Amino acid sequence: MIDRRRFVLGTGLLVTGCAKGPEARTTTPTSGEHVPKKDVPKKEEEEEISPAEDLMREHGVLDRVLLVYEEGVRRLSAPQAETTADAIARSAEIVHRFIEQYHEKLEEDFLFPRFEKANRLVELVATLRRQHQAGRALTDDIRRLANVASLKDPAARPKLAQAIELFVRMYRPHEAREDTVLFPALRSVVPAKELDALGERFEDKEHELFGKEGFEGVVEQVAAIERSLGIHDLDRFTPTAR
Repeated sequence: MIDRRRFVLGTGLLVTGCAKGPEARTTTPTSGEHVPKKDVPKKEEEEEISPAEDLMREHGVLDRVLLVYEEGVRRLSAPQAETTADAIARSAEIVHRFIEQYHEKLEEDFLFPRFEKANRLVELVATLRRQHQAGRALTDDIRRLANVASLKDPAARPKLAQAIELFVRMYRPHEAREDTVLFPALRSVVPAKELDALGERFEDKEHELFGKEGFEGVVEQVAAIERSLGIHDLDRFTPTAR
């Protein structure tokens, strides 16, 4: 619609300019005469993101947290327990606030009920709901155990490692199934106009909970944790040539 309106407007201006003739376009205007402004490129409007794409990029945040978790588990037996515990604890807070209290809450309040009402993917939705609950219990364990005092107890480290491993094992297929099955089917249960409104509601909630920076601010928090562990360089994950 926006492109069509711009085309019609541009066509109208072109016709008007041709009607005036070349003289009208080259004559210097007299005092008081309206001078049409030259076409100046407008500031590029903020790109609109669909609800499904928004949820998928939030899965990207979760993926980066899972990498931190995996690195943390590898370091639990190393001497630098303080750094490891802090990185895991900060990551668990991001999971709690951004994934559980925001991302999953949006799914539970606005997506899952629509699939259930339409009788679409109901078994998948039921499994996803159960996994949300299981994930929250694991996050509670991780938050409770990820501190230096707790890690001084030899029995605490295996418990923390197990909670992290169970969380990672569940959430990789969980988010993959949402990205490839649930989210692509969203348009079949939500009308286009309602989908736009849903996207605006998601964005409003994001800024309400996470301030002006929103998603980008959370990404930077994860990046800071990656830097603290030395896993921020993407090229580090490139296999060396054999």
